[in-house]
Amino acid sequence: MFFMEIRTLKYFLAVAEEEGVNRAANVLNVTQPTLSRQMAQLEDELGVRLFKRGARKITLTAEGFFFRRRAEEILSLVEKTEQEVSTQAVDIEGRISIGCGELSAVNFLPDLFRKFSEKYPLVKYDIFTATADLIKEQLEKGLVDMGVLLEPVDLEKFDFIRLEKNERWVARMRSDHPLSKKKRVTAHDLMNVPLIVPRRMNVQSELAAWFGDSFSQAKILFTSNLSTNSVIMVLAGLGISLGVEVHDYIWDKSKIASVPLSPAFASNSVFAWKKTHSFSPVAEKFIAMVRDFYGGG
Repeated sequence: MFFMEIRTLKYFLAVAEEEGVNRAANVLNVTQPTLSRQMAQLEDELGVRLFKRGARKITLTAEGFFFRRRAEEILSLVEKTEQEVSTQAVDIEGRISIGCGELSAVNFLPDLFRKFSEKYPLVKYDIFTATADLIKEQLEKGLVDMGVLLEPVDLEKFDFIRLEKNERWVARMRSDHPLSKKKRVTAHDLMNVPLIVPRRMNVQSELAAWFGDSFSQAKILFTSNLSTNSVIMVLAGLGISLGVEVHDYIWDKSKIASVPLSPAFASNSVFAWKKTHSFSPVAEKFIAMVRDFYGGG
């Protein structure tokens, strides 16, 4: 067992980013021999090779890529902890981090931010956009304070408020697609067209239930974790995207049409935070305000 210094992690990430010890040493303002010795010692202590040392550049091994992810998570958590500790001696100042899916439910946040900022004008906000599975992972690791999650999601470790607005599912297609003229789209309508569906397996299971027995014959060409990139594929004429009706007003309606599914299909979303977690004072106050406005937890 060994104890790894934060400095060593920063050195490793610099070498990985610069793809070379000399360039990283210049960025870090340390000598090349010192940095090389640190990286060699790190590999010896871990018992694995982190780098492939080429003639012109250094690249990461598979173990190196895994270690890089963990190093980034550790440093992010250290930075967040330092910020939280530094606010203990200040009135109410700091940063609140919230993970959000691309959901209509996110529309409830601006009013909360506005009200909270009126009371605590020194507070800043960090919005992290991802799928519910990734946000849940970030919540469990303490890398974000709260999250807006699309169900189904395992909430055993979380306190939460189920948000009132349902997330209606739609089919997004080019406006010149024949199905764009319909008021509703059925599973039968979608049988002979390439589809783009959410990447989350538990969400796919809900979609499969909507399709029924015909789901096994559906032509799923793409999976996508966020709707924005799936719309790019739609615009290119590569398929029809199935997902929740989120911020559809931002798409150019002369190019993209959103048609509700029939029978109607909707999902719920929740605002969640980790149980028994030690929050910063500013995050505690924000959660308290959410409870006051929406109840629950």
